[in-house]
Amino acid sequence: MNKTMAIKSGFCVKLLRNLLSTQRSTFYKTRGLSSQSDSVHSAKPEQDEREKDEREKERKSNKKRSDHDDDDIGGKKSWLSRLLVREVETGSESQSSLLSAKDTVYEMQFHAVKPEYMETYLKEFRTVMDLIASMKTGAELVGSWTAEVGDLDEAVHLWKFVGGYPVLNNHKHILRTNEEFVRFKAKRNAMLRSRRNQILLAYSFWQNILPRTEPHIYEMRSYELKPGTIIEWGNNWARGLKYRQEQDEAVAGFLAHIGELQQTHHIWAYKSLQNRQEVRENAWQRPGWEELVANTVPLIRHMTSRILIPTPFSPLK
Repeated sequence: MNKTMAIKSGFCVKLLRNLLSTQRSTFYKTRGLSSQSDSVHSAKPEQDEREKDEREKERKSNKKRSDHDDDDIGGKKSWLSRLLVREVETGSESQSSLLSAKDTVYEMQFHAVKPEYMETYLKEFRTVMDLIASMKTGAELVGSWTAEVGDLDEAVHLWKFVGGYPVLNNHKHILRTNEEFVRFKAKRNAMLRSRRNQILLAYSFWQNILPRTEPHIYEMRSYELKPGTIIEWGNNWARGLKYRQEQDEAVAGFLAHIGELQQTHHIWAYKSLQNRQEVRENAWQRPGWEELVANTVPLIRHMTSRILIPTPFSPLK
């Protein structure tokens, strides 16, 4: 019995070996290989070739990023390049400090006026504007508008404070303690549905705001950006603003410093809505504008556009 079992066991082992050998042979033949050693030697060069291709792609990608980031001036990288590649330590300086200076701050006021009071409101505001000028608080009205497209019955006022926050603080203190202004404030508030403001810093790469004497309409485009993207936004616009200066339409660019944060505002001046359309369409014909749009659109969470009409007393006509 034991001899019979041994014979059967040996037969089974031999049969199993033959079966495995046949399967291996079929596997190699279907792949054009004569043996297992051929498979090993064939696979290794293919793997080496794939690894070589991947290394070459990575090298080209790194070179392309390096070429794009470098904005050499006189053999030295510009501040824009240093920001883009994060050579500036974000922990040592705020993003707003890298894009603007705090020696001048701006206040943007948004007043939602009850429709039946708009004319009275503007007359009262003109009176208080003269009052503020006589008190020499350091505040300078840069622009004053009412909304033509967007949030209607809205008045927007832009104030400038040369000297920064100390001048702004002094201005606020003087107004709070001035009886005539307190009376105006009570009368004004009765004419409003709501009001809000923001403290802004001007982008250092935009030109200074200059008075305009010829009549214009103004567009304020407001962008809510993704957190941490303001440096990249400023970097792209510093390079691309030149594509939007065909008719000196670039008025001002701001980033929010206090109030509703992660916001930036661009103000443009046009002769008419038709002129706006033509100027914007012409920008697409300039090499570089399409790249600017492609680089900045992914940074935006939300955006709005207002068409603004200057008030009779606005320095920006």
